[in-house]
Amino acid sequence: MKLLNHRAEGPASAPALLLGPSLGTSYALWDAVAPELSTAHRVVRWDLPGHGGSAADLIGAGATVGDLADLVLALADSLGIERFAYAGVSLGGAVGLHLAVHHPERLESLAVLCSSAHFNGEKPWRERAERVRREGLEWLVESADARWFTPGFTVPRLVQDQREADPEAYAACCDALAAFDLRDRLAGITVPTLLVAGRQDPATPPAHLREIADAVPHAALVEIPGASHLAPAQCPEAVLTALRTQLDGGAKRGMVVRREVLGDAHVDRAQARQTPFTARFQDFISRYAWGEIWTDPTLTRRERSMITLTALVAHGHHEELALHVRAARRNGLTPEEIGAVLLQTAVYCGVPAANSAFATAQRVLAEEDAAGE
Repeated sequence: MKLLNHRAEGPASAPALLLGPSLGTSYALWDAVAPELSTAHRVVRWDLPGHGGSAADLIGAGATVGDLADLVLALADSLGIERFAYAGVSLGGAVGLHLAVHHPERLESLAVLCSSAHFNGEKPWRERAERVRREGLEWLVESADARWFTPGFTVPRLVQDQREADPEAYAACCDALAAFDLRDRLAGITVPTLLVAGRQDPATPPAHLREIADAVPHAALVEIPGASHLAPAQCPEAVLTALRTQLDGGAKRGMVVRREVLGDAHVDRAQARQTPFTARFQDFISRYAWGEIWTDPTLTRRERSMITLTALVAHGHHEELALHVRAARRNGLTPEEIGAVLLQTAVYCGVPAANSAFATAQRVLAEEDAAGE
């Protein structure tokens, strides 16, 4: 079976995130965003049929958004991805809405960018499809910047994507947009949903995203000033901020893991000592150390504790070592296993370092024994 052309980035063990493109573009639309997201996710961005590297004959005249969604699911299946977060722009966003309505069991979350639940009705898309089949795409290339970006801004690679798209496949995508209208199904969407609107978008103005946000239970809406229709290309930092909040809940997930490993008492003390000067550092620790590294399922928490103990011994961080001896016990290591780790450090980090580490660990374990009596 032919699959959509795609590019995968990030660790295979990380949570999956699929990124969908806008009509007339390729997965290059996500060039300024995908590498950043791939630090914490297995990012898979794909090309529409007849766009980028995808075969034109994956769809034909009379295609629907459901047909495109089926191709996305086939791609996910081929990669062994059962559940995934999804973000899509314009037509790619419509695919996400279809998945949320018809295949909610596959989605962890949904982000719909510069898109719509109906795309202004059937007629303009039937007319565009007819003209593209008759004249090709050059007339659309000439107006691409005006449709996609604010005045004075362009991304030549994306304009080239428009020029190189297959006219028949492009027209079939227009057929899909012509037939698309999910307004009466939005209230049934149950996955966490984010809507992102470009404040200067003439194709799908913010009102289209507000319409979805008002209908989907508990949806969030972000409007990006200065962005037109292809927000990930024009305002990547703003899109990254919105998507990271949607995907990770900010530092929330990391804070949960931090408490589980280090204990509420320690985290409460750290929070109480937080000042405006240290706030960004505390957020960094929760978001990246605890929200990305410690949540990666490639290693167990027991294994991570052993690695952390070794690193702290090597650098002589005795206060942190005491903290992580307690964490190691919380993660299931026995005193004998902790001793074995420290003995290993005597070989690779030096006897004096191990000697200090044993003294710190012995004190912590004795305190735990006394507290348990």
